[in-house]
Amino acid sequence: MSADPKTQLADLLRAALISVAPDQAETPINLERPKQAGHGDFASNLALQLAKPLKRNPRELAALLMAELPKSPLVAKTEVAGAGFINFTLASDAKTAVVAAVLGAGEAFGRGVKAGVKVQVEFVSANPTGPLHVGHGRGAAYGASLADVLDFAGFDVTREYYINDAGRQMDILALSTWLRYLDLFGIAIAFPPNAYQGDYVKDMAAQIKTGHADRFAQVTAADVLAGAPSVEADKEGHLDALIANAKRLLGPDYAWVHGFALNEQLGDGREDLKEFGVTFDMWFSERSLFDTGLVEKAVAELEARGHLYEQDGAKWFRSTAFGDEKDRVVQRENGLYTYFASDIAYHANKYERGFDRIIDIWGADHHGYIPRVKGALMALGLPPEKLDVALVQFAVLYRDGQKAAMSTRSGEFVTLRELRNEVGNDACRFFYVLRKADQHLDFDLDLAKSQSNENPVYYIQYAHARLCSVLGQWNGVLADLADADLGRLDNERELALCARLTAFPEVVQSAASDYAPHQIAFYLKDLAGEFHSYYNAERMLVDDEGLKLARLALAAAVRQVIRNGLALLGVSAPDSM
Repeated sequence: MSADPKTQLADLLRAALISVAPDQAETPINLERPKQAGHGDFASNLALQLAKPLKRNPRELAALLMAELPKSPLVAKTEVAGAGFINFTLASDAKTAVVAAVLGAGEAFGRGVKAGVKVQVEFVSANPTGPLHVGHGRGAAYGASLADVLDFAGFDVTREYYINDAGRQMDILALSTWLRYLDLFGIAIAFPPNAYQGDYVKDMAAQIKTGHADRFAQVTAADVLAGAPSVEADKEGHLDALIANAKRLLGPDYAWVHGFALNEQLGDGREDLKEFGVTFDMWFSERSLFDTGLVEKAVAELEARGHLYEQDGAKWFRSTAFGDEKDRVVQRENGLYTYFASDIAYHANKYERGFDRIIDIWGADHHGYIPRVKGALMALGLPPEKLDVALVQFAVLYRDGQKAAMSTRSGEFVTLRELRNEVGNDACRFFYVLRKADQHLDFDLDLAKSQSNENPVYYIQYAHARLCSVLGQWNGVLADLADADLGRLDNERELALCARLTAFPEVVQSAASDYAPHQIAFYLKDLAGEFHSYYNAERMLVDDEGLKLARLALAAAVRQVIRNGLALLGVSAPDSM
């Protein structure tokens, strides 16, 4: 029988079920933790589930099941409650056993068994056309924590960043950098309003000038503007004409400017994320999909399966046949493939790599993109249920109770780096996952910086520091706590802490299955709250040696679980504050 109390209770109920209704032996057995402590440690609705198929009163069925429960030292009391729930109260030693389990497992407490299920989590994947902003930060924090939770729960996780290094946006960045570079040599061209405006573009231009002097400035303003419509007449056409002229005038050097701008912004983003504690196993290049022919192959496969048609010289995917609101272009009349075409190829490639589950983390504004991607997968004969899309809402910054400006006059958003510098990595990581990802997040900058019990990350870290202080004052050897008499932990607060520790593995599994790392954050707030209450009510370094060692063992277990939980959220566990 499993050492986990919840699993043991499920085994006991299964045995009772086989005795009472053997033909219903496969009925799922659910056990939940009651919200009120007076209702015991676990409650089951098994009798309510059986009432309809057995045509019996659920309270009577609950009594029958209780009568058939095998005797177990795990259970102190059972009772029928409400409409037919069976409430279980665990024996004290069954509750306190978790302390030894935590101390024995250490950093592995709560970790699930590896089942060989391969999961890919793709997140952030921001266009490398400028610094990461606070919106990217929430996706980064959520994706990194979700990946860590899934890994801890027992999945084989691959963390992936999709580099949008092909297409028009990168051409606009290259053009923007070149125009700022030309300006340094007095070749003045009105900067397009739809080009990249940020100071980082000027910085890249200055770097090119320092390293290559006027190598890329052997042109005139008239050359650059040749044939371009006015901005007033056709803003996008003006930009496209400038891009075409840049490619023609620079020749092979255009690829160098393009690559320089890409590598500078991608490198900046990679470093920013690394400093934020967010790393990836794979950086996947969109350009590689074109270079290896995968985009062409995916479009050809859709055409061969009869899911494309031609109209106005372009090729369209019959997306409406799969629930989308309209059909989508995959290849334009000029022969160029669309972003959607490369996305189809990218997702087909994910399937080819053998992932059992694929999780995409997108901004909430991409909600309408889901049916067309899943539709394309169905059209290719790939099971769309393997793909899950988690949507992340934007974060709104507040300062002094007022909504803070999210962008400057030039249109640049507050960067992730600026936010991290203001409130610190720990507060950033924790506050970003403090709400469900698909809910709007109000990020209170003042609260995130405060050293008060109202600041949840400070409150949890302070609990850890307090635990370190107590164990430091004892100045003993942690290994000695393995022999502590846990039977001495018998007051209400101690048993409540033990029950909270026991729940940690369940919370990890729930957070993994629901893609909800915020559940870990809520759990840690509750655990810290119960510890602070206990600390304020009881002395831990008492004269009674047996009681002291038992309480220190409990303290060490709580400290370990706080560490384990904070690590899943990318938050540090300081020894002192």
